[in-house]
Amino acid sequence: MSKLVLAGVAVFDPVTAKRHTAVNVCIEDGRIAAIGDVPPSFSDARRLNLPGRTVLPGFIDLHVHVVAGSTNLGASAAMPNFLAALKTLPVLRGMLNRGFTTVRDAGGADFGMCEAVNNGVLWGPRILSSGKALSQTGGHGDFRQRNDTLDDACGCLGRQGSIARVVDGVEAMRLAVREELLKGASQIKVMASGGVASPNDPITNTQYSEEELRAAVQEAEAAGTYVMAHAYTARAIRRAVECGVKCIEHGNLIDEDTARLLVERGVAVVPTLSTLDRLSERGPALGFPAESLAKIDGARSSGRQALALMARAGVKLGFGSDMLGELHACQSDEFAVRAEILGNVEAIRSATCIAAEITRETGVRGTMAVGAVADLVVVDGDPVEDIALLLGQGEHIPVVIKNGVVMKEEGRLLEPIAD
Repeated sequence: MSKLVLAGVAVFDPVTAKRHTAVNVCIEDGRIAAIGDVPPSFSDARRLNLPGRTVLPGFIDLHVHVVAGSTNLGASAAMPNFLAALKTLPVLRGMLNRGFTTVRDAGGADFGMCEAVNNGVLWGPRILSSGKALSQTGGHGDFRQRNDTLDDACGCLGRQGSIARVVDGVEAMRLAVREELLKGASQIKVMASGGVASPNDPITNTQYSEEELRAAVQEAEAAGTYVMAHAYTARAIRRAVECGVKCIEHGNLIDEDTARLLVERGVAVVPTLSTLDRLSERGPALGFPAESLAKIDGARSSGRQALALMARAGVKLGFGSDMLGELHACQSDEFAVRAEILGNVEAIRSATCIAAEITRETGVRGTMAVGAVADLVVVDGDPVEDIALLLGQGEHIPVVIKNGVVMKEEGRLLEPIAD
């Protein structure tokens, strides 16, 4: 049995928003076994003395694309498969280094990648994969440029670097959902509106018929899981929710009536604001066309107001970064945006206990409670007082523990050891 003691630390539990100082966190076989005094059974445990540090649950990012090796998603999809796979290695290590012990991939990560992380072949956060996101022809997951002829289904199904696949029609939708679940998807992702990074679909477009959306929901629910939907506008969000979608991604153009509907139906939202800031700043240098930059600015200008509106309405708000390619290193910037509008505590809660509720793991992850999985981060100081301690590349996070195993110690990621 493996035992570990984090000695002399402060503990912040985002569930209760309470901080306890000068305690010990005892970990046994991947779980939190005690918080407070060290039990006699831990007399032979490994001990990390960490006075002045704060222990929090490991962070959960609900919207990542680990295979997006480029901000140009069409270029990512066209990469040779081996190259696209190799490009995920620094992305995964960077996430773990920043304290993210679980990520929900919103399109692209496959079963093999998840297994490689779970088996210790790759060093990275636990991945809840959506498989390939599902897009209609000409939708947010269809990155073909306009042309006189179109190659079959954008060639995306077998591409390691593609975040999505093109699926049209109710029966095709049912088959696609079943296939992604068979391949190991934890949840299903659909594109229900236009997006900023795709070439042919204005954000104001709705995508997929209601019959297609309901088919996806029915198949996911039959398998005991749920559908998350990319949707920016109030109209697209409302359609998705009325068809049974349980989590909305982005939501920048929501209105008050739709926010109230989300609360009534118990639907969560994962805003992704900082990625639009970075894309607006760096988009021209990264080669984004003028039409994409205009879409970015339109969504960005309303995103902060939408976040505040949803918070006032009582919408469940999870943490999502949605960084792509060269921007993956900006993942933790989302903490600063959330803190600016909602405060430091809510920013932390969005990436811990609220995120765990959205992934249906309440009490298992995202909390500092006895019996919870020991996914933990150790911070130099108190992030409730200074959210900047969570920004950057984990410079103020000397220790990261995933499932009870020390992955980062003394500010340095350890090397993976496969079974």
